[in-house]
Amino acid sequence: MLASPLNLVDPQAVRRLDGMSLMVSVSGVRGIVGQSLTPVVALEFAQAYGELLGGGRVVIGRDSRPSGAMFAQAAVAGLLGAGCHVTDLGLVMTPTVGRTIREGGYAGGIVVTASHNPGQWNGLKFLDQLGLAPDPAQARRIAELRAKAAHVGTRGFGSWQTDGQAGERHVAAVVAAREVDCGTLRGLPVVLDSINGAGCRHTPMLLEAFGCRLIHINGEPNGVFSHPPEPLRDNLGQLCAAVRDHGAAVGFAQDPDGDRLAIVDENGEYIGEEYTLALAAHFVLDRRPGPLAANLSTSRMIDDLAARYKVPVIRTPVGEAHVARAILANECVLGGEGNGGVIDPRISYVRDSLSGISLVLQLMASTGKSVSELVADLPRYVSVKQKLEIPTDRMRSVVEAVTTAFTDRRPNTSDGVRVDFDSGWVHVRPSNTEPILRIVAEAQSAEDAGKLIERVRAAARL
Repeated sequence: MLASPLNLVDPQAVRRLDGMSLMVSVSGVRGIVGQSLTPVVALEFAQAYGELLGGGRVVIGRDSRPSGAMFAQAAVAGLLGAGCHVTDLGLVMTPTVGRTIREGGYAGGIVVTASHNPGQWNGLKFLDQLGLAPDPAQARRIAELRAKAAHVGTRGFGSWQTDGQAGERHVAAVVAAREVDCGTLRGLPVVLDSINGAGCRHTPMLLEAFGCRLIHINGEPNGVFSHPPEPLRDNLGQLCAAVRDHGAAVGFAQDPDGDRLAIVDENGEYIGEEYTLALAAHFVLDRRPGPLAANLSTSRMIDDLAARYKVPVIRTPVGEAHVARAILANECVLGGEGNGGVIDPRISYVRDSLSGISLVLQLMASTGKSVSELVADLPRYVSVKQKLEIPTDRMRSVVEAVTTAFTDRRPNTSDGVRVDFDSGWVHVRPSNTEPILRIVAEAQSAEDAGKLIERVRAAARL
């Protein structure tokens, strides 16, 4: 029997409403505004979460999407009806909500965000008392309570208040956690692309605290994204050009809710999201060697860095909650995912672009090296990604076929199957949200990665 990460609330992770998909997963719900996701749906899910918590103190925040205020107020209504006492943080980053839960002893929280999805999407992300996504059993219970459509007010009505300083406290915590003298960064030109998202308001405060000279593009938090919001190479041409035009030392790109970070070097070259965690880990391990946590689709650069310092890497299923729980269970000094997500457990158990920026700037300050020089110091790999549309009922047989074919390689089956070869690795993983099989391979060249995929696909007859 293969192990399962139990990422899904329901077997398909997709519920159909009015012909459009409402994606329901362990961390919450996402849908198209006004179609699959309406204020009523938001209220019902928020009330269900409040019922699960049994009332108590809860925080809520939102990213900058134009629909955010509407869904936040609907969610507040649901929480109040479940007897929760709600603290509204307003427009803040997802990691700010996670940190506020942890520092304030709240029962949980909700972030109104659709992360890197386009502007017509929105959603509700649930966080537990540690600022983590709920475990699978809790996630299923939220969906069950929502399906029962419990009556508003069954626990009495809660109270509502605002807290407009959570972002400032988040920045202050990251600044206080600095471990090296960053005086050499004073006046350093840095370009920041906040994609008109939640990072617009407080990320400049962090860079100013480091003494950097900020060039802020797409810095108005109006939720009208100036380019596709996922921080990928094809979407960051404006940032690359701005770094070159201003002679900047580095460029940072956030996603709309501020939990992911991509980096552009001093030459205006996009270095890839995988390097965000690797550079952060490089700095941390040099000062506080200890275990790392990363998901199965994260680059082998992490393993190579860990080997230098003789520390382990705990591999987890894809999803930041899995990584965060591994950090807690193994007392890791750092964790994250290869999508630009850095989790510094001193700050939050949520991916945090502010922590990523801080650790990368500290690495630059402590080594005196440019971003391109730091990248050159790391092992270089090339990843190749494919996705195949196959029937959902065939997913498991594909995973089993790959597992059986490469038993001698001791495959990891905690999330699909990952097979490690001498020359690289391949991760075959059914999508959590759609009938798609994702295949990720990494090797020292694109050709070698492609050959590994061919071997795996042949074994599964794909």
